[in-house]
Amino acid sequence: MFKALADPVRRDILILLKKRKMSAGEICEHFDMTNATISYHLSQLKKAGLIFEEKKKNFIFYQLNASVFEEIMLWISQFGGNNNEKEN
Repeated sequence: MFKALADPVRRDILILLKKRKMSAGEICEHFDMTNATISYHLSQLKKAGLIFEEKKKNFIFYQLNASVFEEIMLWISQFGGNNNEKEN
């Protein structure tokens, strides 16, 4: 998952999907890349569980998997700690 998030293009795709679900063609309109390159990035995000795909007729729509981000935030929050806690 962190490897998928390391790529700036993938992070930009996630920001787009934060607003609404989009087709691959709609996502491609925001980048100066080939459809194949965007498709590769989408497959990496999907493999990491960061997005879902939904097929409607001849189109595939992608949407953010918000529950994964909630899990990440909960996991990261455990490292924030409280300044009043004693370190071991």
